[in-house]
Amino acid sequence: MKFLFKLQIFNSIWTPKSPCRFFSLCCRGFAPQNISGYESPSLYKDLPEHFNFASDVLDKWSQMEKNGERASSIPALWWVGDQGNEVRWSFEELGFLSRKAANVLSDACGLKKGDRVIVMLPRIPEWWSITVGCMRTGIIYIPATTQLTANDIFYRLQASKAKCIITNDILAPVVDSVVSKCQFLKIRLMVSEGSRDGWLDFKELLKAAHSNHNPVKTKSQEAMTIYFTSGTTGYPKMVEHSHSSFGIGMTSTGRFWLDLNPSDILWGLSDPGWVKFAFSCFFSPWIQGACIFTHSMLQFEATTVLNCLSRFPITSFCGTPTVYRMLAQHDLTSYKFKSLKHCLSGGEPLNPEVMEKWKSKTGMDIYEGYAQTETVLICSVCKGMKIKPGAMGKASPPYDVQVIDENANILPPGKEGDIAIRIKPTRPFCLFSHYVDDPEKTAASERGDFYITGDRGIVDEDGYFWFIGRADDVILSSGYRIGPFEVENALMEHPAIAEAAVVSSPDPIRGEVVKAFVILSPDFASHDPEKLTKELQEHVKKMTAPYKYPRKVEFVQQLPKTISGKIQRKELRKKEWERI
Repeated sequence: MKFLFKLQIFNSIWTPKSPCRFFSLCCRGFAPQNISGYESPSLYKDLPEHFNFASDVLDKWSQMEKNGERASSIPALWWVGDQGNEVRWSFEELGFLSRKAANVLSDACGLKKGDRVIVMLPRIPEWWSITVGCMRTGIIYIPATTQLTANDIFYRLQASKAKCIITNDILAPVVDSVVSKCQFLKIRLMVSEGSRDGWLDFKELLKAAHSNHNPVKTKSQEAMTIYFTSGTTGYPKMVEHSHSSFGIGMTSTGRFWLDLNPSDILWGLSDPGWVKFAFSCFFSPWIQGACIFTHSMLQFEATTVLNCLSRFPITSFCGTPTVYRMLAQHDLTSYKFKSLKHCLSGGEPLNPEVMEKWKSKTGMDIYEGYAQTETVLICSVCKGMKIKPGAMGKASPPYDVQVIDENANILPPGKEGDIAIRIKPTRPFCLFSHYVDDPEKTAASERGDFYITGDRGIVDEDGYFWFIGRADDVILSSGYRIGPFEVENALMEHPAIAEAAVVSSPDPIRGEVVKAFVILSPDFASHDPEKLTKELQEHVKKMTAPYKYPRKVEFVQQLPKTISGKIQRKELRKKEWERI
């Protein structure tokens, strides 16, 4: 090892006055205004042999609290319930509870290092203590959304071979409906106020558990977590990440994109089952020693969000473009965001019209970040960088991001191709390890010296990346290549459109044409469809190149989506082409 990682990163853990020396080395040359991602990537390969986020990060912040080196007035976790009840944990309390949770998992449940556990809980404090407890024991945790059906749960249990599932009393009956078919499942652990036959009671076991726990040693590249990707077709893939890929790899996410320090309070709106939760509600803020704020709301409620942003000293807020669009529909002048200073967007491409609406009503910019389940932050717009509406920003360290052709040749600025990350001669440690039990899909994700994201885009002369669409969503009409996202962007700027999805549709002359499936805003629901179609078509012609306008428009009540809320364009396209 070229340097003592733990000494440099954690004995000198970064504060506003004393940034981490390891972090400074890794990001040398990355001033916020000129982040390009590949000036010094080799420093990121100097990983320690062993690393564990719980003991090497969280416990160090806990010790700093004890030493008075981190303000105890700002909690590590700030949870607010539907009834206004609150839970505030310091890093010291998080350590205490997660050690007890680790003992529940290892002693009461009999789980061992390397065992897999599905954690299917809503945003409740126990999610964090259990997840950290998994890290302390070396147990591989698998986040799952509470929106899963019985079939979804059955598939995940069987595919992952999980020995344990942890959920609440609402979903326990759903698990019980498939448990007889799950030969790998041995332990069912329930987090609730009641009890249920066949289930262990987490809260009772936690009370009885010892608070002392010696964390197991985990190697940096050992498996820490598995995420199920929601995919547009077929069964979800299992994406494995190591202890270092997230635990160290999200350093630049927290420092540059989220722009956090120990005095900040970040609220990221995401479901614990999605990888975005790991970005904004776990690793990135805690690497920086910042506070994670969260609300227990099961469904998005704009007024609840606006009231929280007004009532609590939240300094940073991260949501999807849809969240910002829904918030902007309210009278924001009646709310005072006294502490809010940094707004971020991720999870889906950010439409320029959303950014403009938010800016006009709050005076604040939205900084976009682009990533995947398989990666940490790929591209981002950070404070100090010029914002180009519609652009995803520049490559984030330590990735070397390029736009390549079908032969893995790097394309020049302005030329459309596949967005890719260089993996040779050195594979970035903060990339997923592999697709579990699927070497063919793992191999298919690589082309030449690159990992292929599956997204199409261009990079401009300034190094900003622009999203065009998923590789299999691009429309070829009369020789023109048309990205659905740019057409959707144009449609979304019309007040009649609440949501839109664009796909190819067969055409006897042009081969295929652009078709738009749109959900109308309530104020336009009674408008004449034929006239509105023509109006929308003319609108798109004015907003973008005329050849891109949707020659077909269908008004729908809903769009098919994955369980993570992403539009399933493949399903719409399949129905279109099956008609012939």
